[in-house]
Amino acid sequence: MSQDLLVTPLHALHIEMGAKMVPFAGYDMPVQYALGVRKEHLHCREHAGLFDVSHMGQVRLHGKDAAKAIEALVPVDIIDLPAGKQRYAFFTNEQGGILDDLMVTNFGDHLFVVVNAACKEQDIAHIQAHLPADVELEIIDDRALLALQGPKAADVLARLNPAVSDMVFMDAAKIELLGVECYVSRSGYTGEDGYEISVPNDNADAFARELLAFTEVEWIGLGARDSLRLECGLCLYGHDIDTTTTPVEASLLWGISKARRADGERAGGFPGADLVLEQIKTKDVARKRVGLLGQSKAPVREGSKLFDGADNEIGIVTSGTFGPSKGAPVAMAYVKTDSAVIGTEIFAEVRGKKLPMTVEKMPFVPQRYYRG
Repeated sequence: MSQDLLVTPLHALHIEMGAKMVPFAGYDMPVQYALGVRKEHLHCREHAGLFDVSHMGQVRLHGKDAAKAIEALVPVDIIDLPAGKQRYAFFTNEQGGILDDLMVTNFGDHLFVVVNAACKEQDIAHIQAHLPADVELEIIDDRALLALQGPKAADVLARLNPAVSDMVFMDAAKIELLGVECYVSRSGYTGEDGYEISVPNDNADAFARELLAFTEVEWIGLGARDSLRLECGLCLYGHDIDTTTTPVEASLLWGISKARRADGERAGGFPGADLVLEQIKTKDVARKRVGLLGQSKAPVREGSKLFDGADNEIGIVTSGTFGPSKGAPVAMAYVKTDSAVIGTEIFAEVRGKKLPMTVEKMPFVPQRYYRG
């Protein structure tokens, strides 16, 4: 391991479990375990997978205007986010580009924010630069973050505290697990039902071992995390969305709250609002994020150029792999808007060959969030 890589509180456990470690977002992280990526992926879809996501940034915001301050940076309704609920959001810049995506939870007496590992320093600086004097930002560095995902996740976690069974998708609560107060949300990044659990660093190892002792649970590395989220149509920041993509180009209209749209009660007011709201109104964008399903067995990777039937270059792949649950290559790409129609045949250039793919509705496999 390079001396300058950071480690999570579970690093020693990953090594003990025989994980293959790789540098990711400045951390030494497990990319796979003994099962291998494909079996880990399928295990999470069929049973329950445990992910170490402690490299993510965790932040608390205190003060009565905390929601108002965050809302000014995102096209999302944070002011009316009910206590005990979590919401997906993204920071925009003045050009309407996406600076990062994040999760915001209202815990009643404070907001709890989780940002991506690769962007956490700039995100925290961005929030701090826009906070009024009466709102305090507290960086949480004494808690690990674990995700328990899959159809058996609720059964497993309920053995530690039955209260988690009462939660539905995007609920969040402070819940005691193994005698320790944890921040639990019923959410995740696999498309499956499951939970994200913020647990004190000192308890993280024992907590992970307790979960792994259940026969349903296996460690899942970054490799399967990527194929799971891609099959379920979930963006990876820095790949499928970045500062050059607007939420409209990125097909993230569902993430722009009604209250912040042109006819909403708090229309606009976020960076790049004029441009983003104009794009929503006119639907006038040169390119769109789409899902692509391969017609051969060869995976199509990030960076592959895309062509139409007349051999005109029309776009580029931003994420791509073989989807173990789908049984076919899956990819996300940006293509010219007139090629972004479901069913359109597109050709991906892979090692000099043009492989046929079809524009497909995402998610490629059904999302199975528990909504009650």
